[in-house]
Amino acid sequence: MITVGGLSKRYGDIVAVDDLTFTVQAGRVTGFLGPNGSGKSTTMRMILGLDHPTRGQALIAGRPYADLRRPLRAVGAMLDARAVHPARSGRAHLIAQARTNGIPLGRVDEVLATVGLGQAARRPAGTYSLGMSGRLGVAGALLGDPPVLILDEPVNGLDPEGVRWIRRLVRDLAAEGRTVFLSSHLMSEMQLTADHLVVIGRGRLLSDTSMRDFLAAASTASARASVPDPRQRAALVRRLTALDGVGVGTSADGGLTVEGRTAAQVGDLAHDLGVRLHGLGDVRVSLEQAYMDLTARSVEYATDGTTERDAT
Repeated sequence: MITVGGLSKRYGDIVAVDDLTFTVQAGRVTGFLGPNGSGKSTTMRMILGLDHPTRGQALIAGRPYADLRRPLRAVGAMLDARAVHPARSGRAHLIAQARTNGIPLGRVDEVLATVGLGQAARRPAGTYSLGMSGRLGVAGALLGDPPVLILDEPVNGLDPEGVRWIRRLVRDLAAEGRTVFLSSHLMSEMQLTADHLVVIGRGRLLSDTSMRDFLAAASTASARASVPDPRQRAALVRRLTALDGVGVGTSADGGLTVEGRTAAQVGDLAHDLGVRLHGLGDVRVSLEQAYMDLTARSVEYATDGTTERDAT
């Protein structure tokens, strides 16, 4: 478990993290989201003892990272996949980490096989692609077989197969009862991977809730239907537009988009009118849209090219 309480970090006049409080529970994948400059990396660095908080604390299994005697056995982390000496081989990099934490050297080959770097293990890390560097970073995080994992952008540079592999890996690790905390800007993948979300903007907590509740809170009643018969379609549109709070959009292929009513409500109305439907379903809000709506006022770089300097 990771516990963050009243965590704040200032750099002069800049507030990077502002009174963050949340808990990352074991047994689930917690996604960490926020715009560029929101304070995600700073928060992760404070959890791992790399930055000292101005106020508050971050604990791993009830202890500060600095108090962990053999940290790789307690928490595995990847914050910068390229943070490896370029002349050192991937295997040598992991061996050095294992020796400093009392980890059997046989574990090095195990994690290299897990991440698919067995054949490239003796090559200099400086020759690795971004995706291969990411795999090496994940191998380092897994090296001590830790109960807690913190991964910053683990899918960065991976091909589609690699993205699917990371998804399966972190979900399997959470299913084993481990604590998994990861950030990503790839919203479609986060929607498939995370069980819970912590969202920040300008260093402040915006949301701490389950993926299901986060999407439900952003959703409004909306449905799509397909009505092949033009006369029946017109009759259904007339009835729908006569209702309070309902908007209807039509397409040339016979499709309808109904705002203000659920699919069940549209289906009941179509049944009452004797209208034959070929397709009917609720319109679900994507994580990307829900996230963009929530963080619209928290972006550091606006789309019109202006820069807001309130976050870092």
